[in-house]
Amino acid sequence: MQDERQKLLFVINPVSGGKEKHNREAEIRNYFKNLPHTVEFYLLNGKSDKVSIQHHVKSANPDKIIAVGGDGTVKLLADMLKGTDHILGIIPAGSANGMAKELNIPINMKEALDIIVHGQPQLIDAILINKKEICLHLSDMGLNAMMVKYFHGYNKRGMWGYARSIFRVLWEKQKIYATIITDNVTIKRKAYMIVLANASQYGTGASINPSGKLDDGLFEIVVVRKLHLWTILKMLLKHKTFDTEKIEIIHTKKVTLTSLRKSYFQVDGEYRGRLREIRAEIYPHCINLMLPRNSIV
Repeated sequence: MQDERQKLLFVINPVSGGKEKHNREAEIRNYFKNLPHTVEFYLLNGKSDKVSIQHHVKSANPDKIIAVGGDGTVKLLADMLKGTDHILGIIPAGSANGMAKELNIPINMKEALDIIVHGQPQLIDAILINKKEICLHLSDMGLNAMMVKYFHGYNKRGMWGYARSIFRVLWEKQKIYATIITDNVTIKRKAYMIVLANASQYGTGASINPSGKLDDGLFEIVVVRKLHLWTILKMLLKHKTFDTEKIEIIHTKKVTLTSLRKSYFQVDGEYRGRLREIRAEIYPHCINLMLPRNSIV
């Protein structure tokens, strides 16, 4: 398809990426000005986006729908396109861009657009959470979800927001007392974090699941229980790898995770409240994603 005339719909999140804004629509138009492809745009407004995008997709029937934003924009489109033949592309334009990093999609606009036009589509898995939403990347219960909740709750973002979030987490020092039931095992664990991992690393570059693959029909449960709390926080915030000897990794297709008390829970960087029970299962090969040629996920 890369050598044929393509019809492309770019879904742009105009508030992604912090204070330093770019006219991403102008950059995209400039890239395509001498190419034969047709480009259309939709700017997210936070109100009727799902219905409006579905209308655009149905009326324009684009060959590819491209998320221009951060992980939240990617997740919005992936949730809409899951289980269909539509091809999803990513132009990373958020603050973390965890999914783009996982897939080796560059933050440079031209290089990312080159992948949209000349890359290759590949089917990837997702995790279906509580039968109502998908997780493309990482979900977790416990410490990191608590940080996500507090960070997004503060008006001031950036380093000051992170600092306040970290202080709050260190002050509360909450642990999870959980029962984990899969097809093969039933175990009880005490942990700072329990991660449901479709991918291998957080947006910061912290590797939590080194063996994670996005297309193997499995996901991993990562139990973080033996590391010092401050060490876990440093690993989450910096480009570091968790000590594999001090975490427990379980490969599975589904899990029921039950906490003794309600615990903080997040999905792909979006806080979902305090829950006692999480049910998750693999949703294999449900999203057709544009990737760099010869890439391995």
